[in-house]
Amino acid sequence: MAPKPKSKPSQSPSQPPPSLEDLFMSLNKHIQRSEFKQAVKVADQVLGIAPGDEDAIKCKVVALIMNDSIDDALSAIQSARNFPIDFSFYKAYSLYRQNKLDEALDSLKGQETSTSAMLLESQILYRLGKLDASADIYQNLQKSKVEWLEINATANLVAAGRASEVQGTLDVLRVKATSSFELAYNTACSLIEREKYSDAEQLLLSARRIGQEMLLEENYEADKVDNELAPIAVQLAYVQQVFGRLEEANEAYAGIINQNLADESSLAVAVNNLISLKGPKDANDSLRKLDRLREKDVPGFKLSHTVDLKLLRKQKEAICNNWVLLLLHANKMNQAREFVAVLTEMFPDSMMPVLLQAAVFVRENKAVKAEEILGQFAEKFPDKSKIALLARAQVSAAAGRPLIAAESLSKIPEIQHMPGTVATIVALREKAGDIDGACAVLDSAINWWSNAMTEDNKIGILMQEAASFKLRHGRQEDAARLFEELVKSGGSMEAIAGLVSTVARMNIEKAEVYAKKLKPLPGLKGVDVDSLEKTSGARQDANHSRVGVSEMYEEGKTKEKAKKKRKRKPRYPKGFDPANPGPPPDPERWLPKRERSSYRPKRKDKRAAQVRGSQGSVAREKQETGAGANANASNSKSNQAGSSKAEPPKPSSKAEKSKPSSKSSRKKSRN
Repeated sequence: MAPKPKSKPSQSPSQPPPSLEDLFMSLNKHIQRSEFKQAVKVADQVLGIAPGDEDAIKCKVVALIMNDSIDDALSAIQSARNFPIDFSFYKAYSLYRQNKLDEALDSLKGQETSTSAMLLESQILYRLGKLDASADIYQNLQKSKVEWLEINATANLVAAGRASEVQGTLDVLRVKATSSFELAYNTACSLIEREKYSDAEQLLLSARRIGQEMLLEENYEADKVDNELAPIAVQLAYVQQVFGRLEEANEAYAGIINQNLADESSLAVAVNNLISLKGPKDANDSLRKLDRLREKDVPGFKLSHTVDLKLLRKQKEAICNNWVLLLLHANKMNQAREFVAVLTEMFPDSMMPVLLQAAVFVRENKAVKAEEILGQFAEKFPDKSKIALLARAQVSAAAGRPLIAAESLSKIPEIQHMPGTVATIVALREKAGDIDGACAVLDSAINWWSNAMTEDNKIGILMQEAASFKLRHGRQEDAARLFEELVKSGGSMEAIAGLVSTVARMNIEKAEVYAKKLKPLPGLKGVDVDSLEKTSGARQDANHSRVGVSEMYEEGKTKEKAKKKRKRKPRYPKGFDPANPGPPPDPERWLPKRERSSYRPKRKDKRAAQVRGSQGSVAREKQETGAGANANASNSKSNQAGSSKAEPPKPSSKAEKSKPSSKSSRKKSRN
């Protein structure tokens, strides 16, 4: 029988769509269970039935944000722009999650002031590095009941450099530092900023103990506990490093890095601190550790996304600066040149990247370019110009450009009149041959100190040195004027002596007047000046300080006579007449005969070199005398024949390596 055809199933009647009430109940259930992906699907069903439902579109946007689908959330916000709903806060938060901080801040400008908006704004400002503004927002929120307010407020104060305000904030909020391990950690960081390292270490140990107890009560696994407490471990290692316990700090950093027991931000700080602890030692190994912080499969030098988001601007800059320094120590100039160009773009208003770029140029013998970029930075940022100009002066001086170095030092107003700076500028200009410029620098410094109302006035030192400098370069009148001002203002004996020696070249009478102000030296009352001029440096006896110079001169003269040795007559050999010495002796008489220039070796017998016979034969010398020529010839031939059979030619070096084969062949030839 043929098989019966299968009957088609009867179509069930179409089921009615779920009601909006059921959909919203399902939506609420998924949100309560944190099933955000399912919540998005239910919200789409609601919007399919009621396209203009505001609650559904709002739930969809929030669910997408909670599901980390930030791009989809922004798309949903863009598609709902015609809805009468203000999505400014959600848009700002989505942009904040994408690290588009400026756009996020602009989106919050039209937002009504609320606690959520203020908290988001403070976080955006914190990421932007505007730490003071972020901390001020938390100060305004102190009266609000916000969860984790004290933790975020203390973190902002520490990051903003206002660590001294942390304890006051805790007192206002009426909380103790040990109320949570996060707050204890932030408070310890404030103590570190204030260089109270002992108190900070004790508080960090308390924070670690509190954190372990709290997280274990919440059933955290051991690895997760270590990950949560990794920032505390890194900060403890830093305190050990500050105290000089370098081995403990090194082990702590290495344990965190090798076991990978930290989040990326704490790991980045540990790596940076470890390489700073090691210094230039083993730079290649340090570079391999830093490579873990780079964005993978991205050309150039870029920190990973998580590190870039969580670290502060100054922390990221410190890591990048150490990176370039390691490249320089490892002599990887191409990578250093590439990275430092990126670094100046990342931190355009920072000093360190410019210094590193100048260092790269100096290593490449491009001192002019280094001077150029340092000068440009000093002009663009006058408040940070001191370090740039000092570096420029050092580069120029090392490159043999003293005028540019002197010009750079002269542009630093707070130190340009200090004696050390003045001496350096004068020396540089003197080296360059600019004596007029050096004198102008000295005059400017003297003028500045004469009007300066300070207790530690340096005008006396500067005038003394300026007068000596001008006198050394032939400017007697200016030097005399400076010495005279010093003397009138109650100068020292050195100033009077300098004035006398200077004026004596121009006006003897005036010099004699000032010479009377000099104090007489003790022990010179009985000195006869006329006889002193005739002496040649005679010394005065210590036991007779009042002996006349003439007596000392005579005594010295007799001593010189006593020290003179008597000349003896030369002694000649017996029978030698100095009047007729004869021919001079041979100057080579002490040399062996073979080394004398007159030596001529004996000629060899040419007949001995005439050897006949087969190649490799040995010729014997004649041993018997008196035999005939025929006997000698026959003996030599027989000897040659016998030697050719007994001693074959020596093998080459290749044959010497295979000795057994050479012996067997020799036996065969004998048989």
